[in-house]
Amino acid sequence: MYFDAIARIVSERTGCDVATVKPESKFSDLGIDSLDTVELLMELEDEIGIEIELDEKIETIHDLDEFIQKKQG
Repeated sequence: MYFDAIARIVSERTGCDVATVKPESKFSDLGIDSLDTVELLMELEDEIGIEIELDEKIETIHDLDEFIQKKQG
């Protein structure tokens, strides 16, 4: 549900082609470290209009998408 927004932001931050960002892509494999993750989440919060407070380990784009959906109820 949020995959497209996440993929676009990841692409903008890393300079990779958005088509290379897959649900199974790991943030670490995309060159995104913990600081980048925080900044990515802040940008994503602004875009989708919800607060994202990570309280579990998120490794892939799909994990983040599912986490946000779960938090939305």
